[in-house]
Amino acid sequence: MPTLCELSVGQQARVLDLVGEDAIAVRLMEMGLIEGTDVSYLGAAPLGDPLEFAVRGYRLSLRRSEADRVQVELLPVAP
Repeated sequence: MPTLCELSVGQQARVLDLVGEDAIAVRLMEMGLIEGTDVSYLGAAPLGDPLEFAVRGYRLSLRRSEADRVQVELLPVAP
């Protein structure tokens, strides 16, 4: 199953699940990454970490290790 860190710039996805039940998973949910939320990948910092996403009308930066815990389904690209 793909994760947020596997998206290409401009690609959209829908959150399916978070891996783990620790404090990081809880914090990701508090930041709006819950099942059914649409996410767009905006880009990465020059060295590839952190990654920036558009979520619920705001920009969210995540470490690559955090983004790898968010399982998603890819959404079709609008023509």
